[in-house]
Amino acid sequence: MKKDIIIPIVENVFLAAVPEWSDEFMEKVWYAYLVNDSDYLIESVMVVSKAFGTLQGEMKKTSLLRHAFVSVPSVSVVKLEMIEKSVLQLHNEFSVTYFIENTLYDKKFIFKANSIQEANLEEVPILFQDGVIQR
Repeated sequence: MKKDIIIPIVENVFLAAVPEWSDEFMEKVWYAYLVNDSDYLIESVMVVSKAFGTLQGEMKKTSLLRHAFVSVPSVSVVKLEMIEKSVLQLHNEFSVTYFIENTLYDKKFIFKANSIQEANLEEVPILFQDGVIQR
């Protein structure tokens, strides 16, 4: 029976962490973006994020944040949330679930601890800003 279940592969939908200047904080802060670089409208999009890991020998984890979008057009970007500076030292996980037509897609994107940093920047497609991409 398991062989009859088809699990579609997520392609051209990914996450990016982008540093942007914040007048409120008077420094650069990181924002998470959902990028739909596909030719398809994605619908009923749900993103659940959390951070977890060990700091100074102690296990830490954040609460879950949930984001829902009715749809994200093809070749577009949606700003999800600010990534607090203190959680950059932890693994940041984003679970993304969406539909293309009647097919459910699901993928976890994990930014490893300390991977969201200026040294790992590359140009984010569609957004045309530098960021850390997780495919």
